[in-house]
Amino acid sequence: MKTMNVQASVSQLTQHKNNQANLPIASLVERILSREEGILTSTGAVRATTGKYTGRSPKDKFIVEDEETKNLVDWGNVNQPISEEVFLNLLNKVSDYLSEQNEIFTFNGFAGADSKYRLPIQVVTQFAWHNLFANQLFIRPTEEELASHSPEFTVVSAPHFKADPEVDGTNSEAFVIVSFKHRVVLIGGTEYAGEIKKSIFSVMNYMLPTKQDVLSMHCSANVGSEGDVALFFGLSGTGKTTLSADPNRRLIGDDEHAWSQNGIFNIEGGCYAKCINLSEEKEPQIYNAIRFGAVLENVMVNEESRLPDYDDTSLTENTRAAYAIEHIDNIIQPSIAGHPNTIVFLTADAFGVLPPISKLTKEQAMYHFLSGYTSKLAGTERGVTEPEATFSACFGSPFLPLPAAEYAKMLGEKIDEHDAQVFLVNTGWTGGPYGVGNRMKLSYTRAMVQAALEGELNNVETAQDEFFGLAIPQHCPGVPSDVLNPKKTWNDKEAYNHKAIELANKFHDNFKKFDHVTEDILQAGPIYKEQNR
Repeated sequence: MKTMNVQASVSQLTQHKNNQANLPIASLVERILSREEGILTSTGAVRATTGKYTGRSPKDKFIVEDEETKNLVDWGNVNQPISEEVFLNLLNKVSDYLSEQNEIFTFNGFAGADSKYRLPIQVVTQFAWHNLFANQLFIRPTEEELASHSPEFTVVSAPHFKADPEVDGTNSEAFVIVSFKHRVVLIGGTEYAGEIKKSIFSVMNYMLPTKQDVLSMHCSANVGSEGDVALFFGLSGTGKTTLSADPNRRLIGDDEHAWSQNGIFNIEGGCYAKCINLSEEKEPQIYNAIRFGAVLENVMVNEESRLPDYDDTSLTENTRAAYAIEHIDNIIQPSIAGHPNTIVFLTADAFGVLPPISKLTKEQAMYHFLSGYTSKLAGTERGVTEPEATFSACFGSPFLPLPAAEYAKMLGEKIDEHDAQVFLVNTGWTGGPYGVGNRMKLSYTRAMVQAALEGELNNVETAQDEFFGLAIPQHCPGVPSDVLNPKKTWNDKEAYNHKAIELANKFHDNFKKFDHVTEDILQAGPIYKEQNR
């Protein structure tokens, strides 16, 4: 059970007689097709399906509890502890299993665009298409960098190896185990490629703050012609990828970034965009990025024409496209920029009561960062569509090994130091809740975001929202004034009050778990307190 065993297990894989290491994209595509792991679509992208696991499996994710992590990790339902013994036993089994395969695939690259903070990584996969996925999502080395590449973290992925929970100590056949001591991520039992991407993000969310005093963030980022940087935080479905892909601004990255003393850098080398209802008209940059080298995941494809059908959710609503950032025309390379001028928190409020845009104080920013609110809809099998409030700390709690308050503290310090303007933008419903009102027009949201980025809302007249205490701009170019105040868009004002109170109290209930934050942050939440029910 020593470190030596881990090194031997990893070496056993990299020394596999048919280890296909750092294959060019064309060769990987040939392997995928010859191995019948996927099909070639009319766009030139490869389409693969992932079986029963069409999304992450959070109940099967673990962190090895050892002398290093014991007192640092925020243990609980998100960060489930597992013993070093269980990890090592599974690693040996998976290593033996992969060694018996006809061939395996290895990608060597980096996480972190800033060379001062980047992490050399190695991704060993059973599937060729998973290796193509890693090639698209992580930072690809130059030939010179590859010659001297020495991985400091290894991902081992064996989807067809299924654990036996009673024997192996897991919760199911699937497992994602991170060992910070041994610098290995072990994945088995699931074909969903997103586990590879998100496991390295979780690693960076641990290592950057603890080892290098750098804030890691689940956000997209872009930069304007004057070097002005914007960050976009938001959970799935809030428009994070869409709004950061702006033809008038250069993209830094769509999902994972870090904020160091030098500024912002992208953790990844590619994008992992949702494809549901994707169209060239609404999202041309993403649509046109899906070409040769890209991977389509669980997207339905016409058998004859090989045309992808982005509206077909037969397999899952979580259809995805993975592509290198170079597939986007308007990017900055390397993916590094200065300190943010503007920070946007995105939420899709199905209650229809949050303002479409509001200015936040630093304390309100920390409150809403810790809350990480959006809403999701229940299943519609019987025609019932009740919105459900969802709170994900720091807009990414499934990927945060450390306590959320530590990330929020770092963000607050950086907002102060660099005088960043923070806005809360609701891309959800207006004129009523889901089922009554309508989704906010994308053209209005774009106009509001543009005004925020250009500084046009910094000194505009505002009014305080009566329930949430938010400063609502009274004017915004390209947006009707009545749209800016959510209550004015509702025909039934009493129904609005009821829904606003309901959501405000959900915020308060959720925030009870943050019992160590300062009083000024506690007071920055919704005005309508629980005791006023």
